[in-house]
Amino acid sequence: MKLYPVIAENFKMDGGACFGVVPKAIWERYVKADENNMIPLTSRCLLADTGSRVILVDVGMGDKQSEKFFSFYHLFGEESLEKSLKKYGYTPDQVTDVILTHLHFDHVGGAVKWAEEGKTPELVFPNATYYCTKEHWDAAMDPNPRAAASYFEENLEPLYDSGQLEFIHEAGPFCEGVYLEIKSGHTAGQIVPIFDYHGRKVAFMADFISAVGNIPLAYVPSFDIDPVRSMEEKQEFLTRAVKEDYVLVFEHDYDNECCTLKETPKGIRARDIFTLEDLKAGQIG
Repeated sequence: MKLYPVIAENFKMDGGACFGVVPKAIWERYVKADENNMIPLTSRCLLADTGSRVILVDVGMGDKQSEKFFSFYHLFGEESLEKSLKKYGYTPDQVTDVILTHLHFDHVGGAVKWAEEGKTPELVFPNATYYCTKEHWDAAMDPNPRAAASYFEENLEPLYDSGQLEFIHEAGPFCEGVYLEIKSGHTAGQIVPIFDYHGRKVAFMADFISAVGNIPLAYVPSFDIDPVRSMEEKQEFLTRAVKEDYVLVFEHDYDNECCTLKETPKGIRARDIFTLEDLKAGQIG
């Protein structure tokens, strides 16, 4: 199996929102905010080539929304989904499977684009089957008022209407070397894919634990619909991940791509921080 980090875009968000009840004086030990309290984030998707399938996990924001909308997210840099795929020698037509960890706009928006002739939707990955959990789809179709702003009709209806969307109903194997866990603290039915890679378990964190700074149990973003459940899910997962020496890949951490974990007197924390390329090269113990 081959694994590649695919950057869809870089953006900024309010630092306090990303750490919930944790005071700025504490969370700034992990990431510095600018004069407007904004911190740099990224949409780091994951490409897995199994030899028989080319699997893309999450697809970033896309470009369908208005200039005013994007002004709230302070996009920066030249990265794009297509450029990142091309960097590793792939085109959108080659992608066979798109796993959408959940359907918030910054994870699903890049699945659909406007056709050149106008606002007619087209799938960006025309030959792929798209996946999300049925639990999460139902939540997106009838969101509570707190979550409603994260779902856009133009991201979701074209996927359903295409006939290329399939639902995951429970945790379990996806294909050889890929296992799907399901977490519901951030949002109902979020997928956390785990890959067998060079003898290690590599877990793509999505918004379950979106950055190194969110590893401590209480460091739960204000976006999570059930922060207590988030902490309980983190406790179970991190305990297992330390014991089995998982590699964590972070979707939104601008500075840190991957880490392993260790027990400390203050709880579980990052041990080594590195890249997938370092892991592939055998530079991580």
